[in-house]
Parts: sequence; C-alpha cells; structure tokens
Amino acid sequence: MIFSTAAGIRGNPAHPTCPPKLLLCTDLDRTLIPNGAQPEHPDARACFREFCRRPEVTLVYVTGRHQALVREAIADYDLPTPAYLVADVGTRIYDLDHEPWTELTAWEAEIARDWRGTTHEELARALAPCAELQLQEQSKQAPFKLSYYLDLNCDRERVLGWVTQILRGLGVTASLVWSVDEPARIGLLDVLPARATKLHGIEFLRRHLHYARREVVFAGDSGNDLPVLAGPIPSVLVANADAEVKAQAQTLARRQGRRQTLYQAVDGPFPLGGNYAAGVLQGVWHFVPALRPFLQAIAPPS
Repeated sequence: MIFSTAAGIRGNPAHPTCPPKLLLCTDLDRTLIPNGAQPEHPDARACFREFCRRPEVTLVYVTGRHQALVREAIADYDLPTPAYLVADVGTRIYDLDHEPWTELTAWEAEIARDWRGTTHEELARALAPCAELQLQEQSKQAPFKLSYYLDLNCDRERVLGWVTQILRGLGVTASLVWSVDEPARIGLLDVLPARATKLHGIEFLRRHLHYARREVVFAGDSGNDLPVLAGPIPSVLVANADAEVKAQAQTLARRQGRRQTLYQAVDGPFPLGGNYAAGVLQGVWHFVPALRPFLQAIAPPS
C-alpha cells in the first residue's frame, strides 16, 4: 500500500465516510510553491496537478499575493489554475471561471464596513510617524490591505501596540497580520479589515459555494495562516513550515479546542514526504478518507 494508516494517519474520525466532495484551499508561497529552504519531492507537484483534475475537487488559492503575482506563479511553477482565488491576504476574492478574473464585490462590501469609510491613504498617513514601519511597494498594496516591512530586530510588540492605539483612535476595526519573508529575512505586517483574514475569506467562499466545513481542507505554512490553522476548518501545516509557526499553531489550536482540525504533515511515512505540495496531499489523505483511492492511484511507487 502506498499510503498507510499504519503510519499513524488515521483520517477524520468524526467523519469516516465523508463524501468525495472537496473545497481544497491552499496558500502558495512555501506551501504549494517550493520556494523555501527545504527540498521538494520531484513528483509532488505533478501528483498535485493530477489530483486537482478530479471532478470532486474544487481548488482555491489563498495567498498574500496580488492577482498578477498569482498568474506569474501559476506559469513559473506549472501550477493548476484554481476555480477561485482569495488574494491580498484575504481582502479580495476572484472567480476564475472566465477571463478577466471576476472579483466578488459582495466580499469587498462586507469587509469595507470594518474601516468605517477610512481610506487606505488616510490610514497610511496616520501610521507614517512610526519610523520602523516601511511601506511595501505599491504593487503589494490594495484598497483594503495596507502592507509594511518591519525589521526582525525591532521591538515588534511595541510597534504593534502603537499601531493598535492609532487604529482604535480612528474608530477602525482592523486585524494586524504578522509574518516573515524567510528568504529576505524581513518582517511583514498587513493592516486589514478585521473580517479580511484568510479564515473569513474561506468561510465566505465556503458559504457562497454551499460547502460544509467537513468538505473543506486548508493548507498553509506561515504566520498569516494561523487564524485558519487554529480555527474550525480542517487544516494541514506542511512539514517545511518554520518551527516557530508550528509551535504557535499547536498552542493556538490547543487553547481554542481545535486540535482535531489541525494536522501537521510529517516528512516520513508518505512516499512524497510532507514538504510543500506533498504536505497538502498528506493533509487531504488525513482528513478525507473517501478520496484516498485517488491519492493511491497517482502516487509513485514507494
């Protein structure tokens, strides 16, 4: 047997006969895209592409990238084109059924309420006095995504506390999403509407498409994935994720009583390992027993 439950991968005990219908939501950088330090199995992405051709699978990319960078990633890394895209760290959702990709305006209207009419430019001016905050390039900004670089050696808690006070004074309800660009060794801070996290974006799309939570699997690797990884959606943390993120995800899931909905991929018992796309497929194996025959059929011999 190529994939073995003897390795301790038990599937979803709460839903052992889950129907073969899957909304597969995955982050891109260092989750599906092998642009981290760890190696990728040479067959991982090919197997992922084959699996996503199944009619039971609806693929969604959930990423901090904007639309142009997603198109670039699909071409550069030979990735399957998804059915939907949750982009700009959850602030935009696109239907990719036709060209050009169509933005779901209902989602923008929902998250806009959190900023109570305050514009991106007004928020940037209010936060300008903090020297540690360096605005990211214009291409990485969005109407409801204000993005900064932050030196990893700065007093992050002090900066985040100051930002929180400024936003509170403006009457803005926001979420501050911290992550690290490992290759560049720089911190990333996104100021978003409170409802514009990846978690809220996936939940909105799940309801929009009429999927139950047990029919969804999310895969991620970084700090801006933590709200999903520690939330109610079945989620997999790929094996190549940073040790700090792994610890944070496990701690948050335990505190919120979500240990059963978080699976940490391992780099051992599966023939493809647990890094990147292989980790995503390992998570599907864990949570969706009904789709295991398809995974067995496409995996290379062990």
